[in-house]
Amino acid sequence: MATYRSSRMQVVADARRTPLVPNGVMGMLIFVMTELMLFGGFLSAFTIIKSGSVVWPPPGQPRLPVEETAFNTALLLLSGAALFATRRAFQRDRAKARLPMLAAMLLAAAFVALQGREWLALLGQGLTLTSSSLGSFFFLIIGLHAFHVAVALAMLVHTFVRLQRGWLASSQLATTEVFWYFVVGVWPAIYAVVYQ
Repeated sequence: MATYRSSRMQVVADARRTPLVPNGVMGMLIFVMTELMLFGGFLSAFTIIKSGSVVWPPPGQPRLPVEETAFNTALLLLSGAALFATRRAFQRDRAKARLPMLAAMLLAAAFVALQGREWLALLGQGLTLTSSSLGSFFFLIIGLHAFHVAVALAMLVHTFVRLQRGWLASSQLATTEVFWYFVVGVWPAIYAVVYQ
């Protein structure tokens, strides 16, 4: 009878320890929800300022590079697709997950580099944080997204290193995925509101 009780208690204890959603994923989901509200607030404020302006962009300010940024947007979306392919490969054969993970990182790095080049060109054309409301919102919103991309890219690199060493757990990959999909998913809304 003692054996039956202890094995029953063990099953109950194991059931309690298995969360429905891994802790890291749940924490990242909560964080992402707060960040969505932050970006929503900034984009709403930008829309209000832009709609109240007679002329947009403000006089003396450059037009934002819509076509170049569309290409950068495609790179970021492809990076999200590569990370999705990473998950699928990871579930079948972890070794095969390396190539799509590497592609996701390289596409993300290309997005960051091209956006940095865009910033330098806009600064050269006189768009600064203090030059106008466009400059203020542009560098605030796009800069905040760039910060998130840099952090997410560091997470991708860390996840890739763990994958290379054979230390990557499925829940760790899922946590990185949640943050990267947030960064990828919020960008089209930013692009549509700020660049159009």
